[in-house]
Amino acid sequence: MRALAALALAAPVGCSSPPARPFTPVDLPAEPPGASRDAAGSPAPEGADGTGGPRRTDDAVSGPKEETVVISPDVRVVVEWPAMSDPDTAGMAKALRDYRAGSYSAVVTRGADTAYLNAMRDEGVWQGREWVGRFLEHHTSLRGVSRIYAMNVAAVDGRGATFKACIDETGMRLLDADTGKAVRRQPSWTRRPFLQTAGMRRGDDGVWRIVLLQYEELPGEPAKGCLR
Repeated sequence: MRALAALALAAPVGCSSPPARPFTPVDLPAEPPGASRDAAGSPAPEGADGTGGPRRTDDAVSGPKEETVVISPDVRVVVEWPAMSDPDTAGMAKALRDYRAGSYSAVVTRGADTAYLNAMRDEGVWQGREWVGRFLEHHTSLRGVSRIYAMNVAAVDGRGATFKACIDETGMRLLDADTGKAVRRQPSWTRRPFLQTAGMRRGDDGVWRIVLLQYEELPGEPAKGCLR
């Protein structure tokens, strides 16, 4: 894993050093569409809190449902939702979406928006805060479009689960927060997609939240499935 001082410049959103586990693809259920929603759409977490956040819009498309989360005029997240009806899979996908979109919002607002923590618990809360904190520490920000696709349930064991998704941030750029200009040396996640693995746990309230984040980069074999 990269040194902590370089995380904000070089590592994908939500990283941890343990290797990702093998997984079996499962289609993802679509969440009922809504024209526009607040980022606080996630229920209050166990031990975390936050307010504010991005807007979401659903675009009617053939095949997978595509949702665009508008974080700011310059930052968006596009989510591909294959249609299925499994509520647990939908809940896991929602947690990952809310974390990723919310963490971008936290960076763009310079830490004012903490709603991404609604999707986290346990070690996940620490990882999320650390990632956002590195952007603030290094005076960096983001611009562009990120895409989440090929979402899969790897395993479910009672109230725990492993969830995977491909993340494409090649449409994003790392910025100097003071000047608003792209930094000269862009990190690897702006050049190729990667595989995100999220350990999940369902709380007593029935809501799935992220307890651990890992990632696998190319040319690693698990990440090759993210190439299009």
